[in-house]
Amino acid sequence: MTLDQFHALKTWHTTHGDHPFEKNLWEFVLTLWLSGWVGLAATTLLAIPAAQLLCLALLFLPRAYVGFRTWLHRAGRLRCDWIVALG
Repeated sequence: MTLDQFHALKTWHTTHGDHPFEKNLWEFVLTLWLSGWVGLAATTLLAIPAAQLLCLALLFLPRAYVGFRTWLHRAGRLRCDWIVALG
């Protein structure tokens, strides 16, 4: 995801206050993503291979989350209004 897409999602969630679950879930995904960046540096210094793999996987979480939600939206299983914000 680009920084513009991150910003567009943040703007959408801020202006649509009637979707608190969506906003909280997105912030949770971003928290895990940030933990992946911080954890990757720490686990590299401490040489913990299993934790390094977990942190590396967390780096791809926002893209995977958006891709999964897009797939659910297109399949008609879940309505996701913020997908249009990604343009």
